[in-house]
Amino acid sequence: MLLLFWVLLLLAGACLILLMPALWGKQIYNTYHAPRTVNCPETHAPVSVRFDALRAAFTGLIGPPKLRLADCSRWPVHADCAQGCIPDAVKCTPAEEPHADRPKRIAHLPVLIGAAVAWVLGMAWHSQFVFRAKWGAALGLTNQQVLDLVDRWTPHLITVGACLLYAYGVAWMMSWLGGRSLLLGIRVGLALWFVFAAAILATSRTKIPHDLIWIEGIYTLLAALLIGAIAGGLPRRVFLKDSD
Repeated sequence: MLLLFWVLLLLAGACLILLMPALWGKQIYNTYHAPRTVNCPETHAPVSVRFDALRAAFTGLIGPPKLRLADCSRWPVHADCAQGCIPDAVKCTPAEEPHADRPKRIAHLPVLIGAAVAWVLGMAWHSQFVFRAKWGAALGLTNQQVLDLVDRWTPHLITVGACLLYAYGVAWMMSWLGGRSLLLGIRVGLALWFVFAAAILATSRTKIPHDLIWIEGIYTLLAALLIGAIAGGLPRRVFLKDSD
């Protein structure tokens, strides 16, 4: 129990520490997100292009943003072009998107489904048929102590809460970035997992047993990918009036 609370405390601290980089990344994302109209170097005709703003935001945190196109009005037929229009696109004024100032709502049903799937995966992952024995041994618990822990409500409530918090974090990030898609959900889920994993390992790698790191690391990675895929990719028609 103390380990679980300690991990949650580390997650809260990591969120505070990473607040400023997140705000800077958001600023970079906003700079490159909107479409731009440039003259294609191959046809010399106007085309509409859009940068991969998420890649620019991540790379911009450690140096100059690395720019590449995510979309072009000549694609997908000419998607293998050299993207020679990037220098001109950087200088162009971004176009104003319709409803760009309209706040995005979080789609709650995909979040709840993603959290539930991640929790069920955790139950199976830590069951007696998979990693329960190794998990208990890594924590120095006897089989009876592990069974007593399984019979309590508190650990299950904590894991449910952790899954919900992570799922809503992914959904909030997508809402903040102004989009919702399967690929974006997976990328955001994976990015958050790397951030939290790096923060935890950097502050506690000498305190957490290696077996526990591998067991929980692989589980949380799979859970993060599932949450991202479901929160971002569940079709709108499934949850009807809820917002994308």
